[in-house]
Formats: sequence, C-alpha cells, structure tokens
Amino acid sequence: MKLFDVYPINPINIVKGVGSLVYDDKGQEYLDLYGGHAVISIGHTNPHYVKRLEDQLHKIGFYSNSIEIPLQKELAEKLGHVSGKEDYQLFLCNSGAEANENALKLASFYNGKKKVIAFRKSFHGRTSLAVAVTDNPKIVAPINESDNVIFLPWQDEVALEQAFATNEISSVIIEGIQGVGGIQVASESFLKKIRSLCDQYNAVFIADSVQCGYGRTGKFFSHDFAGVDADIYSMAKGMGNGFPIGGIIISPKILPAYGMLGTTFGGNHLACAAGLAVLEVIEQDNLMQNAAEVGGYLISGLKKFDQVKEVRGRGLMIGIELPDELAHVRKELLFKHRIFTGEAKPNVVRLLPALNLTKAHADRFLEAFASVIAP
Repeated sequence: MKLFDVYPINPINIVKGVGSLVYDDKGQEYLDLYGGHAVISIGHTNPHYVKRLEDQLHKIGFYSNSIEIPLQKELAEKLGHVSGKEDYQLFLCNSGAEANENALKLASFYNGKKKVIAFRKSFHGRTSLAVAVTDNPKIVAPINESDNVIFLPWQDEVALEQAFATNEISSVIIEGIQGVGGIQVASESFLKKIRSLCDQYNAVFIADSVQCGYGRTGKFFSHDFAGVDADIYSMAKGMGNGFPIGGIIISPKILPAYGMLGTTFGGNHLACAAGLAVLEVIEQDNLMQNAAEVGGYLISGLKKFDQVKEVRGRGLMIGIELPDELAHVRKELLFKHRIFTGEAKPNVVRLLPALNLTKAHADRFLEAFASVIAP
C-alpha cells in the first residue's frame, strides 16, 4: 500500500527536536520558525510537557466521556484563568476543523438560523461545514458547497451591514489574523463592528483562533486586541504542542442540551494532560510576553529591509510579503541556511515559531534572511 499523495514533501526526515531546534536523520540541525504550522507552542520536547504525558500514560491514556474525567475540569479552570474567559464553557474535540464545525453548528442551534458570514481568503478547515466557510474553491468538493455561506470582502463594513440587513444571519466567523490568507490582521474597528451587529441581530460571533490564538500574538486571543468578547472561540494547533486536541469556549448565554455536541476522543486523559502542560508553561514562563517582545523585535528588524514589500502580523505570527524576484527566498532559507518557515501564496513567508523563541534565534534568522535577499 502507498500513502495517498496529499502534500508536496521536502526530502528531509526530522527525527529529533529540542526547543526551537530540530534535527534530521543525518544529524543536521535546523532552526524551526514554522512550528509544524503554528502547532509547537512551548518548544519541542519541553521537559514539563514530556513528564506530564509520561506520568499520565502510566495511569490511563483513554476512557470514554461516559465517566467523570477530572482532568477536563482542571483544564477548563486553567484555560479560563490564563485566557481571562473564566465564565465561558469548554467543549473539547480533536482538531481545528472539528472546533469550527462544532462552533457553526452550536450557533445555529442557539438562534435557529442558517446563514453564515465568512470572508475572502479565509481558511477554517477541511471538514464539511469548516470547508464550506473557507474561501478556496480548490478544496471545496461539490458535496461541501452551501447556499448558506455569504463570503464578504475583508474588512468591508458597508458590505457587512448590508448582509445583516438582507439575510437571517446565524453567525459570523472570522480569524483575528488570517493565516493561509497571508497574515492579514483584522482591525479593531472591524471586530467591534461584528460584535455590534451580532448583538443587534442576535447572531453569534465566532472567533477562529485556531492559528492566531493561544498566546501567539502577545494576547491569549488575537481578537482581544479589539477589546470585545466573541461568543465562541475555536482553538487547536498550539493547544497541545503537537498532541491532537481542539476545543471551543462558549459564552454563558449559550446553554447546553444533551445531544447538541458530542465526541469520542475529545477530552481524553492524554489530551488533557498535554493541554494542561501547555497552559502551565505559558503561564510559568511568561510566554505571551515573550511572544510580544521577540515578535516585535523580529517585525522591527524585518521592516528595515527595503526589498520587503510589507511586514504584517502581531507577536510571533508574522508575514513577510516579497516581490516576485524574491520568490526563491523560502526554499533558500531551508536548504542553504537550514531554517524552516511557512508560506502563503504567492510570495508571503510566514513565521509561526514556538512562543519561547529567543532573540538569539531571531537574530540567526535575520542574518540568514539578509544574506538570501542581498542583491
């Protein structure tokens, strides 16, 4: 049997990781500024994280949600404390797509409406509802197409108001910073407008925080910069530092009922141990502050390069837009300087490192970047 061919693969076999460094099967060291697509939030093989998982595995790794799992309550309490959303409710699942799927479904249960507002260049996942609100026709199968999704231009307040006035809107789903869309930061005024219209029309504000959340921007949720609360926040990626875990936190105004949501693997013992370890390290090591400081340092350094068209982002979620003649930069960073980065089409280099990235590693990247773009 062969693997189904899903992604273009770099000929590199990573077998070990420590902090922001990874090593291939030949012992070659790489600087990881990609974090496995924003997944590695507290560094590879963080000792506290490894011990938390090891200790739990020696007790029990899994049992169903038909019994009490105190770790779930512990995780909910810690997440409420670290995020500042202590009056919210937590539903645990396994991935970002699952989180957004459940958020959209729960919103429709709440107000009985069907229409969803999403935005151009959005990415919310690959499962049925999540991909229906994703603006990429190439990954939307005919069975996923839906007349219930209204795609609007990014940050067009007039179009947003018109959509609410002429449709029965169930929810608005928006990334605080679009990741796949090229690190496009939602303005504070636009997020406030969404909050206002959702209040006016009894719609649900869904803050997709799968990539831009969990402290990556210097605040726990990037939407927090606007000073408003969403009704549902979706989470995954950095939530488990590599262990599959996702979730949504839900406003107290949305009341649960048996049968609304459900999961087999969500909230299992190992996932909760991983989730708790991540939050404990974020809190103990002040990683949100580090993300803000080192991210600001990187952004400031990158803005000094005249060849760069634009630098966008917050904290350690950074997009470097390059001209066509520098389309080779990402590949050269990887194969010449041994630095992993991400991309957004056509020419945006994305930085999504662990939140404990050091200034020394930031300098290593800036020096390599300077040499790659040098005329």
